[in-house]
Amino acid sequence: MSADPNKLGIFVTSPQHMDHVLGITQAAVRAGKKVMIFFTFKAVHLTKHPSFSILANLCDVENLAICADSYTCEGYDYAKDVPRGLVPKQMRTQAYHGAMLEECGKYIVL
Repeated sequence: MSADPNKLGIFVTSPQHMDHVLGITQAAVRAGKKVMIFFTFKAVHLTKHPSFSILANLCDVENLAICADSYTCEGYDYAKDVPRGLVPKQMRTQAYHGAMLEECGKYIVL
């Protein structure tokens, strides 16, 4: 599979950039681009941010995921505490990050 030049991947590892994730995603969607986002490491805390559900509504279900292992390591229960705006199948592994690298023509890390 070749990377789609109209698809932006956002790999989020820091819990400090929710405004940037949301702003970049909104701009990309306005420009007609698809966005694929993966929250991992300490960034899983952003799933509790009031703006997370807004972000979740901007992405297709298959294009937004959080790392289930990171979520567990940060003290959350991924089976009982699925973040608002997500469904259980969006709790993924690092393999999702690999898929993002293959699918997205553009890629940033926050």
